Amino acid sequence: MSRSSRPKGPISVRMGGDAISFLTSKRQIAILCILAIVLLLAVIISIGFGTKYVNPWEVTQAIFGQGNKLDVVVVQKLRLPRVIVGALVGACLAMSGAITQGLIRNPLASPDVMGVTSGASVATTAIITLIPSASVFWLPPAAFVGAALTTLLIYVLSWKKGVNPLMLVLIGVGIGAVASAISTMLLVTGPTDVAQKAFNWLLGSVYGSSWKHVNMMLPWFIALGALSLIFARRINMLQLGDDLAAGAGSRVERDRTILLFMAVGLAGAGISVGGAIGFVALLAPHIARKLIGSSYGSLLPASALSGAIIVVVADVLARNLFTPLDIPVGVFTSAVGAPFFIFLLWKSRSSS
Repeated sequence: MSRSSRPKGPISVRMGGDAISFLTSKRQIAILCILAIVLLLAVIISIGFGTKYVNPWEVTQAIFGQGNKLDVVVVQKLRLPRVIVGALVGACLAMSGAITQGLIRNPLASPDVMGVTSGASVATTAIITLIPSASVFWLPPAAFVGAALTTLLIYVLSWKKGVNPLMLVLIGVGIGAVASAISTMLLVTGPTDVAQKAFNWLLGSVYGSSWKHVNMMLPWFIALGALSLIFARRINMLQLGDDLAAGAGSRVERDRTILLFMAVGLAGAGISVGGAIGFVALLAPHIARKLIGSSYGSLLPASALSGAIIVVVADVLARNLFTPLDIPVGVFTSAVGAPFFIFLLWKSRSSS
């Protein structure tokens, strides 16, 4: 472990008896606080920009129902739910990516790169195009089922006396391509108006988000986020390898299965509302790991904050750089994430 990532002055954190326990440090706590402040500033600034500019102080007042009535309507009804949804989507995708990378012990692993996002997209696109009258609350379960089935298929096809991490990624890319083709077929054969809605969703966008979407995502994020913290030390143990983890008291296969479905659930929750926003699940954990180290007790909340910041910043750029067009946020995250993925592939090849 590098000097910079080694915890300084370890602090033991225990909550709910021993249900949640992990080591952290003053440095890691300080970084988490800084990330939280950056996210808060990004949210306030993002809310202010648009057709009608609202300065940060007026945004703060409007959030609490104070100040100009028009500002209150613009902030509370139109912009605040969109920004909160963007932050929740980014946090869910980032935590899913961090868990996936920990399970597979591969920095290239993430739900979108491995095709899990594409599997969730097929299920959600099918709901949108084939059952247009279905409630929006059906989207998270549909995304979860699609992601879970895709993950299971990838896992089975890559199994040969164990799972080869590189093979898992390569098979995932192939499965993802097939799933993308199925989604495209659903779009082409579906009604034009519904197909356009699904197409915008596939590009990755939080356009049109409302408090209904916030209420839909929040329970998934709270429940699965809390579970991920409970299992943080289990992910740390799995980093040691199956034999050492089993020797340290981990039920390897049980823990891996639970964590895998947690990662799928988080990815499904983010995808169901934000669509296929690419590379957030890959980028955010890497940023968090550079800032805070590899201990999952601190890495998971740092990844969530980093992912939320990425999506909120990308969304404000998407809304304002090409006005009056509202560019899908996934276009911006992919523009940054694709070169980063290529760099990781090159680095992996160079070190092998």
